[in-house]
Amino acid sequence: MSSKGEHQTVPLSVLLRREQQNEKIENPELSYGQASQSKKGEDFTLLKTECQRNVGDGVATFSVFGLFDGHNGTAAAIYAKEHLLSNVLSAMPSDLNRDDWVAALPRALVAGFVKTDKEFLEKGKPSGTTVTFVIIDGWYVTVASVGDSRCILETSDGEIYSLSADHRLETNAEERQRVTASGGEVGRLNTGGGTEIGPLRCWPGGLCLSRSIGDRDVGEFIVPVPYVKQVKLSTGGGRLIISSDGVWDILSFEAALQCCRGMSPEAAAAQIVKEAVQPKGLRDDTTCIVVDILPLEKNAPPLPPPKKKGVLKGMFRKKSAESSSNHDQEYMEPDVVEEMFEEGSADLSERLWLDDLHLQIAHNVCDDSNNRLMACRLDTKYPLCNMFKLFMCAICQVEIKPGEGISIHAGSANRRTRPWDGPFLCQTCQEKREAMEGKRPSGVRYNSDSD
Repeated sequence: MSSKGEHQTVPLSVLLRREQQNEKIENPELSYGQASQSKKGEDFTLLKTECQRNVGDGVATFSVFGLFDGHNGTAAAIYAKEHLLSNVLSAMPSDLNRDDWVAALPRALVAGFVKTDKEFLEKGKPSGTTVTFVIIDGWYVTVASVGDSRCILETSDGEIYSLSADHRLETNAEERQRVTASGGEVGRLNTGGGTEIGPLRCWPGGLCLSRSIGDRDVGEFIVPVPYVKQVKLSTGGGRLIISSDGVWDILSFEAALQCCRGMSPEAAAAQIVKEAVQPKGLRDDTTCIVVDILPLEKNAPPLPPPKKKGVLKGMFRKKSAESSSNHDQEYMEPDVVEEMFEEGSADLSERLWLDDLHLQIAHNVCDDSNNRLMACRLDTKYPLCNMFKLFMCAICQVEIKPGEGISIHAGSANRRTRPWDGPFLCQTCQEKREAMEGKRPSGVRYNSDSD
C-alpha cells in the first residue's frame, strides 16, 4: 500500500465511482423561488429555465434569472426585461459547443446591455433601471450587473462570493473618478445655505448610481456597460441570492444567507425579504430571487440549520450517509469555485475586444464561410472584419457595408491594435460610445435631436 503523499495512488473503485457520478451530474438541478414587497411597483424579475440554443444537429439548454429595479417609472425596467436576453443572444455566434458559448458570453452581455440602452433611449422616456442578469449553463454561472442590486453565491462548504458590483457613487470611489473625468459633477443634494443631505449623486439628473439602463435625463457618463463575472462551480453546488438594494441596505451577505439556512428557495426568498423589511418597514421595493444549484442525485430536502449560530456551514450534503465510505472521504476533492472571467471597465474598446480564446472562436466561425475567409483571417495581414458576424455592428448588430464600419481601436494609442482591426461599430453606436467616454458634449443623449 502506498503511503500518503504527493504520489498517492487513488483506488480503482474510487475512480470508477467518480466516473459514474460525473455522468450523472454533468448538468445540475436548479430549484428557485422569488419574493417581493412592493412600495412603488418598479421592481421586475425574469425567471426563465430550459432556454434553448442550437448545438450542431441538436439543442442545449441554459437558464436565465434577471432582476430589474426601476426608478423614475417602470418603462426602462419593463423594456429591459422584455428585450435584454434577445439582445445578448443576437451578439452570440451560432452552433458553439458549451465551452466556446460560455467563453463568448462576457462580450455578448456587454453588447446586449449597450444595445438595450440604446434602443430604449430612442423611445424618449426618462426612466431608468438597474439590472442584475444571471445566466447558468451547466456548472457555469455568468453574472452581468449595472446599479446596486447584487448577486452572491454560497458554495456547498459555506464559502461566500460576490458575483456583482455596487455602482453607487457613495461607495465606489473608482466610479466617482470616472464620472468626474467624463464631465459629470458628483455631490450631495444642496438644500440651501450650504446644507447638503443624502447620498452622493451625479449632476445633472441627481442619480446616485454611475451605471444603469435608461436615465435619459442624466449625462452620458452614466453608462450601461456591465460588470461581468463568470465562475465555474464544483459539483458540490451552491446557492445564489439575487436581491435589490432594499435587501442589501439592511442585511449583510452573511445575514441574508444565515436567516434562510435550511429553507427551500421559495421560503428562503420570502424570509430574506421579511428580514429586510422588518427593522424599518417597507421603504423601497424589496425583491429577492434564490436559486439552488444541485447535482441531480442531491435533489433532496434541505439540511436543517446548524446548531451553532453564526457559523456558515454548507447547505448541501456532499454525499449521503449510505454512499459514504472511508475511501470516498479520504480522496474527496475540495469544493472549489473556479473564476473564469471578471471585468468591470466602462471602456468599450476593452470590453468588446476578445482574448485569445475568443479569437479562436471567431477564427473557427470564419472558417465556415470560405468565400469570406481571406477577408478576415486572424493569422494574416488582412484586417479582421468582425469578431463574430462579418460586417455587423458589434453592439446593435446592424449590417455595415465594407469600409463604413468604425473600428473600436480608432484613435487608440495601443500599438498592438490597428484602426482597421475589428470589432466595428456603426455610426450611431460610435457616437454613443464617444459620449459615454466623455469625447463629446455631455447631456445630449443618443439621437435626442430626432425626438
